[in-house]
Amino acid sequence: MQHRVANSIPQVVCPRTKSAPTKGGGARLTGMEKAAANVLPPLRFLSVLAVISWSFFLYFYCSMLTGGVQLLSHGGDVDSADPCRGRYIYVHDLPPRFNADIIRDCRLTEDHWGAMCDSVSNAGLGLPLAGDPDGVITGEAGWYGTHQFALDAIFHNRMRQYECLTNHSAVAAAVFVPFYAGFDFVRYHWGYDNATLDAATVDLTAWLMARPEWRRMGGRDHFLVAGRTAWDFRRSNNVNPSWGTDLLAMPAGQNMTVLVLESTLLHGSDYPVPYPTYFHPRSDADVLRWQDRVRRHERKWLMAFVGAPRPDVPMNIRVRDHVIAQCKASRACGVLECARSLGSTQCVTPGNIMRLFQKTTFCLQPPGDSCTRRSAFDSMVAGCIPVFFHTASAYKQYRWHLPGDHLSYSVYIPDADVRERNVSIEAVLRAIPPATVRRMREEVIRLIPTVIYADPRSKLETVKDAFDVAVEGVLDTVAKHRKGEYVDSGGAISEDPPDLFASTASRFPPRRSMR
Repeated sequence: MQHRVANSIPQVVCPRTKSAPTKGGGARLTGMEKAAANVLPPLRFLSVLAVISWSFFLYFYCSMLTGGVQLLSHGGDVDSADPCRGRYIYVHDLPPRFNADIIRDCRLTEDHWGAMCDSVSNAGLGLPLAGDPDGVITGEAGWYGTHQFALDAIFHNRMRQYECLTNHSAVAAAVFVPFYAGFDFVRYHWGYDNATLDAATVDLTAWLMARPEWRRMGGRDHFLVAGRTAWDFRRSNNVNPSWGTDLLAMPAGQNMTVLVLESTLLHGSDYPVPYPTYFHPRSDADVLRWQDRVRRHERKWLMAFVGAPRPDVPMNIRVRDHVIAQCKASRACGVLECARSLGSTQCVTPGNIMRLFQKTTFCLQPPGDSCTRRSAFDSMVAGCIPVFFHTASAYKQYRWHLPGDHLSYSVYIPDADVRERNVSIEAVLRAIPPATVRRMREEVIRLIPTVIYADPRSKLETVKDAFDVAVEGVLDTVAKHRKGEYVDSGGAISEDPPDLFASTASRFPPRRSMR
């Protein structure tokens, strides 16, 4: 029998073509036995191969799953339910030319981004604050001089603390690309041709599209952070043909989910997330302590504005000058007017800004260079109710982070009412009932965690910050792509029904005595 099994292996590859002659019935019986002997060994061999192959598959599959949990899950003991199921993220190990090398050369940009090296220190948070008269807004309490365009580094460092990282891309729900697109914009924005502006993006596209992770879904499960407005990455759609890179118009940018500070609202792949603020708590207690503080703070100003005039913006959004004029004319408005120059420090001194916002009930947020403002999030952190004049300043933008009921946390006065109809901002705000104001402020305070980025070197336990909310939004977007659903970041204001966003002025018309 052993001899037959051994001989059966070459028979599978090279079957015999001749047989010995036989005679009589006994010979026929012997021939049947020989035929059976020639068939059974190959079947046994194939069965053995099947068992071995299946065993190898089970071993590889199980080791891959358990390896992803044991190696990089930071959540402690993993139970049978697997709390990371559907939440695993694989991070591409990019060559340093796409991130570390960009910020290593930070001093090369200081002629047009003052103190950029300071801005990227401390995991992207900037220098710790000091000198606060109250001893509250300090580095020890989680306050830093964070630049509004530093999110590339902050998000990357926060991702290193994500509890559901995996080394196995096959089990990942999404793939993170730690390309510093925002910092890359700064390097070559002034005085370089478009080929130089796009060089790193073209290089990244080639690198990604050569990877097996990209080919699995054509990049639709990939995401990156470009910590500026999306207009800085869509040069082909800009009025200025030399402004920014064309990241969002390239194949990679079109397929990936790209997190930006402001979406273009062109039904694209650019999804807005909050601007970084100055507050980066290290623990849940830091967040709760700050919320209690702003809840108790006395509000001496009805309204306030922080910013500079924008005489060079298009007329259709030039409401800021009217807002500043009304604020200066009112005894109920605090104003911190800024000079638009590189050396001006008044509006980049966080303590001045936050102290004013903490003393104010309503913070005026008209559009500036674009529709959105970092100041809107700074004011919310201070417990100040934001007043918007354009729907693209918040309502059309931050759908992951802000409530759909926009009047629950903010005031909306259409810019045309202020520019063309001379509506009094103060009168509209005074007409809001005190009980409604209290409810709105409490909602703003409740939202504080979702609009701040925790210190990347620590981790919040139960409180979800802006990073956590953004990751959930990305995972949901990728899941919809995987199901074949159409997903985009939203359309222009012109596509909305006229009454989609009701103004506060229509709900609380000013009393005659206030006019």
